[in-house]
Amino acid sequence: MRVRSIAAATAAGLAAVAARDLVQKKHALLRNFPVVGHARYLLEAIGPELRQYIVTSNDEERPFSRDQRTWIYASAKGENNYFGFGTDNDVEHMQGHAYFKHRTFAGTLPDVHDPQAPLPSAKVLGGPRGRAKAFRPASVVNISAMSFGSLSGAAITALNKGAALAGAMQNTGEGGLSPYHRNGGDLVLQIGTSYFGCRDEDGSFNIDKLRDVVAGAPVKAIEIKLSQGAKPGLGGMLPGAKVTPQIAGIRGIPVGEDCASPSRHTAFSDVDSMLDFVELLATETGLPVGIKSAVGEMDFWQELATLMAHGDRGVDFVTVDGGEGGTGAAPLTFADSVSLPFRMGFSRVYGTFAELGLTDELTFIASGKLGLPENAAVAFALGADMINVAREAMLSIGCIQAQKCHTDKCPTGIATQNPRLARGLDPTSKATRAAVYLRTLRKELMKISAAVGVAHPALITATDIEILNGDYEARSLLSVYGYKDGWGELGPQLAEEITALLTAEPASAQEPIA
Repeated sequence: MRVRSIAAATAAGLAAVAARDLVQKKHALLRNFPVVGHARYLLEAIGPELRQYIVTSNDEERPFSRDQRTWIYASAKGENNYFGFGTDNDVEHMQGHAYFKHRTFAGTLPDVHDPQAPLPSAKVLGGPRGRAKAFRPASVVNISAMSFGSLSGAAITALNKGAALAGAMQNTGEGGLSPYHRNGGDLVLQIGTSYFGCRDEDGSFNIDKLRDVVAGAPVKAIEIKLSQGAKPGLGGMLPGAKVTPQIAGIRGIPVGEDCASPSRHTAFSDVDSMLDFVELLATETGLPVGIKSAVGEMDFWQELATLMAHGDRGVDFVTVDGGEGGTGAAPLTFADSVSLPFRMGFSRVYGTFAELGLTDELTFIASGKLGLPENAAVAFALGADMINVAREAMLSIGCIQAQKCHTDKCPTGIATQNPRLARGLDPTSKATRAAVYLRTLRKELMKISAAVGVAHPALITATDIEILNGDYEARSLLSVYGYKDGWGELGPQLAEEITALLTAEPASAQEPIA
């Protein structure tokens, strides 16, 4: 009797669905194939997940392949991140793959098995320009700009705690400094075109509010966001429905009202006034101040380098973001076709400063899918001093590359403001995973450096890497990107300082044994 009732209810339900499908006019497929047509929409909805686990090969999927995700997951959990049996790559025919040229002999090298993997920057951030709060970053790997609002409070908390455990820094993103950023990790405060957290009611920049924000948090540097790789030159709209009292308080905007972010800054209008703005921020806060930008036309960079060559004004760091970088949401055209990929864009920017002999005068920070050892090491060889990681850090705390960031339906509670989904993410355990991932990436960079025979990844040169074109030819990184001799390398004094810092024996090891 019970089975018969269930069958009858099921039949009635299917009949109701069929009737609805037959009379609706929105979907031709369902009108022609009632009930069974829903299978198509189900498969479409779970298609990315099916492709991840069933269809694609280990090296095929984008933006991160299965092998790459597996390496990040295993690294974050402190598990075995080695691979057996040999490479999956078609090395005989692959075009554009980078290979590092190991050295048979090397001088003194640091301990590549240290579980903390200390790897400080080779440059003092803000030192060349004499900023009052100049410092040497303790980690060359740091967490890139991701705002609260784009990510959940639980995710921001996990990343900040992870940064603190790993001795790294976290960039706040342009959405302002939230309570979730105040969990022990040092911060880089990002200022975008809407000046969230340091703005007047009309959206203009307010220096007094900036001073208050900086004074109340462990802010180590300020980054002025000009653009990002995944959506350069594009403003944004935060719908009023998403402007909760908490987000309104953090960003300094009215509750429940739409907030449009302009595509350009209003506090300055050209390179000259931008440098005046940089010097204002540095003078008022004492902090190093830099810019973040994707790379398009080069007139901006050439004018910036020319003005900095005068020596009286300048940025302390430049964050170059590649077009392959991530975003919470962007038009497809912008994500696919606006701004140069990282290696091409970075090499052009670096070369512009190298032509004028300025590369030791500022810190180059690289961003755009660089949270993997090979990509990061290539960035250092091109002249990067530090790297920022975003999606890789998200993967370390549980992201499954569902690619639902723009829907507010992230199944792992990372890129969502849905409380039901966000509660699934435990900030404490995920913080540990973020920290272990950051340390492991540093350790891998130290291993690559040691294989090349140098003490620090910033000492890897553009001649230490070759780009292969299958069986046909191999060209050095220097040749591929048009570098001149010495480009991408630290000055002699900086190279000596970082080598000595990393290879110095601990004080206890230097003391004589009685």
